Amino acid sequence: MTTAEKKLKREKYTITEEDLDFIYSDEARGVRLQVDYLKAEEKMKVAGIESTIVVFGSARTAEDNKHYIEARKFGAMVGESGSGPEDCQVTLMTGGGPGIMEAANRGAHDVGAKSIGLNIKLPHEQFPNPYISPDLSFQFYYFGIRKLHFMQRAKALVVFPGGFGTLDELFDILTLIHTGKSPKIPVVLVSQYYWKNVINFDFLVHEQVINEQDLALFSYAENAQEAWEHIEDWYAIREIKLFR
Repeated sequence: MTTAEKKLKREKYTITEEDLDFIYSDEARGVRLQVDYLKAEEKMKVAGIESTIVVFGSARTAEDNKHYIEARKFGAMVGESGSGPEDCQVTLMTGGGPGIMEAANRGAHDVGAKSIGLNIKLPHEQFPNPYISPDLSFQFYYFGIRKLHFMQRAKALVVFPGGFGTLDELFDILTLIHTGKSPKIPVVLVSQYYWKNVINFDFLVHEQVINEQDLALFSYAENAQEAWEHIEDWYAIREIKLFR
């Protein structure tokens, strides 16, 4: 049997899920997107995850940094909001990596609560932190699918100082809310000093590329307690019950 004949026989008799050349081909991209979404979705359903409070922030934030400390406190607040460790009505969700993400997951872990980590396959920085609930630690290949899961059950978004990735996630969600593609939720930016230096929102209004009322899409907080109060107040004003 020639080499070409052997290759043909191997390809002919390889079942689809074992045919990696096909699975990773451009033609099968739609299937990969679906599978990337489906695994986390099914596992969250099994775990009873109903709603999430999402925390974003830099993967480079050190453990002794004030924002790490506040993110850890905030994670504990979310973890303590339920009726017990198995109450997943409102569950903390992060990007699953180090830095601010680790801090928030760690806070939930401190109080015995479950938390979710949506990791992403990257060449550096991104690896699962040890404080995510083992059955709720996921790794994604596609940023788009990961972002979909961030928003799918989100009841609030808390954004600590961060870089490109954090900015990307923040503006993606602000755009979705602004355009009505996602429901309005409280978006809290931690550290007004940081965010007003990074993004001149007032200048965007001055240049008439956003409207002044668009500034109401988010609010500022200086620490975990203020962030939590912003979320509680947002739901109280609208007479929406967030917790049981």
